Amino acid sequence: MSEGESKKSLLYKLKPIYDRLPTIKKPDGHVHFKTKMFWLVLILILYFILTNVMIYGLDQENTIDLFESYRAIMAGAQGSLMHLGIGPIVTGSIIMQLFVGAKIIKLDLKDDDDKAVYQGAQKFLVIVMIIVESVPQVYGYLVPSDNLIGNIGGGWAKILIIAQLCFGSYLVFLMDETVSKWGIGSGISLFIAAGVAQQIFTGTLNWMPVDSALPTSLANPPAGTVMKTIYYFTNVSAQEMSGGYFETLLINPPNPIIALIGTLVIFFFVAYIESVRIELPLAHESARGARGRYPIKLIYASNIPVILIAAVLANVGMFAMLFWSNSFFSTVPLIGQNPLVGYYADFGSGPQLTGGAAWYVSTLGGLQDWLLPIFDSRYLPYYETGVQKSLFQVMVRLFVYVAVMIFGSILFAKFWIDTTNMGPKSVAEQIQSSGMQIPGFRRDPRILEKVLERYIPVVTVLSGAIVGGLAAFADMLGTVGNSSGTGVLLAVGIMIQTYEAMGREQMMEMHPMLRGFFGGDG
Repeated sequence: MSEGESKKSLLYKLKPIYDRLPTIKKPDGHVHFKTKMFWLVLILILYFILTNVMIYGLDQENTIDLFESYRAIMAGAQGSLMHLGIGPIVTGSIIMQLFVGAKIIKLDLKDDDDKAVYQGAQKFLVIVMIIVESVPQVYGYLVPSDNLIGNIGGGWAKILIIAQLCFGSYLVFLMDETVSKWGIGSGISLFIAAGVAQQIFTGTLNWMPVDSALPTSLANPPAGTVMKTIYYFTNVSAQEMSGGYFETLLINPPNPIIALIGTLVIFFFVAYIESVRIELPLAHESARGARGRYPIKLIYASNIPVILIAAVLANVGMFAMLFWSNSFFSTVPLIGQNPLVGYYADFGSGPQLTGGAAWYVSTLGGLQDWLLPIFDSRYLPYYETGVQKSLFQVMVRLFVYVAVMIFGSILFAKFWIDTTNMGPKSVAEQIQSSGMQIPGFRRDPRILEKVLERYIPVVTVLSGAIVGGLAAFADMLGTVGNSSGTGVLLAVGIMIQTYEAMGREQMMEMHPMLRGFFGGDG
């Protein structure tokens, strides 16, 4: 694609707009490792502070969290400035990737001008998605307090809450930019890992009772798995334990022992699978004896595909609820109040998803959502609410959810590799420009590309299928802290990748010539 052809993109007309948006300046030269660690820790602390800054004027008791089941993956905190989390950023990224990958938007990401336009347009789209996700929630489920309505009126109260959501969400975007440009890795990944780690910690060691309004008792034990286990074994005799307390400890939510076991299984399995790789031998063309290896990891597309498919499912759930219960969206022809999209029932604690397409792709909550109903009909979903599902429906939901996670992750893995210069051709050019080549092959990027085509496309598909399957399996097994299996999978992968990134940064600090090969700054 020539420069003239690429600049036909209509996105260039938006350049005057997104050039004026607040942004984080890219460093002029190399950022030292200590400086990167400083910004990484500072942004992490700021993130935790902001998750505890509540939205002013919000009625916290009557607020419904549309992203409750995806809260760990969205890296947000209900009712705080981080309420939307990384949702708008990820959604904007998905849309841009799909449009560029499908050639609907003609941009050559290898061209510096086109890449700058792509990043600017993505920033503009993030702002659009912030508004798209915040306005329906405020006009449907984020209720202003009576005091705020009495002081400034209902209309202005909602506008004030929307403004706070937009400010907090754009702040997340700027924090992500800061980590990407001045820190290590990605801010999005950092926030996900931090939120999941916090939930796992509290889900394991929380000593407060399940219902904090009531004193701790056998009927209201500590919420954390470890603390609940200790409490039962110190307050219940061995004979009494067989009367139902073992079942409570092992499988009954919240935070049963099986969920802790599931979390540990996922942790160690992901740690192992992250180390599986193919290493292509490389030799330097001019420096004799200088050899290296180019690793092609089995999880080649990283955990990005799972983040993207989870963001899509989260938005499906949000809009399904809006089209069913919101006064405006429920009047939309064909999809408004359509039970095939998703239907909800209110049992006193807010709208509860009870059927439709949205129910079949909603996140599984552990063994009680599929395995226990096989053995006992009492565990069928919504049994006590009068909207009982059949075992066939439960099994169909299980199959559909697993299939969506696996095939959706494969699709996004391919898009991610194609749009981030990780395909065979781009990698061949990177290896060629670093002065390295595969021993025994002529120094020609086309030959190197053919060698890489034997591995990268296959590994990309396997990568998407594995992370999607692992995430679905983890959700089937259940995890502590309501962090979701997908969240645990992402957190473990992110921590391992961050550790490896720190190692590369230290290596580049000691050997500056390696910066070009690893894609570091000058």
